[in-house]
Amino acid sequence: MNGYKIAVIGDRESVMGFRALGLDVFPAEEANAKAVFNALLRPEQEPGYAILYITEELTIPLRAEIDALKDELIPAVIPIPSKNGTLHLGMNALNSAVERAVGSNIL
Repeated sequence: MNGYKIAVIGDRESVMGFRALGLDVFPAEEANAKAVFNALLRPEQEPGYAILYITEELTIPLRAEIDALKDELIPAVIPIPSKNGTLHLGMNALNSAVERAVGSNIL
């Protein structure tokens, strides 16, 4: 495979279904989330991951790491709801990105 890859990080129950779609799945809990996240930023083989989907619960302990990447093109870090539902963090992040890009929240 020559293209970039997509990873999904989160609790096992929330992420395992993404494997059926051909995405790389990395079950993680809050205790090991930073180690998993940082390992995906330093791939053993190129190309690395262009998109990192992360359950919203894990974006909270990873806030500093995610914020450090917010101006980078790759990887795009996208919060997704978990088996517990949404915390609306993904929509809040989208609103912030649109406001930064356009100068006003048009959503």
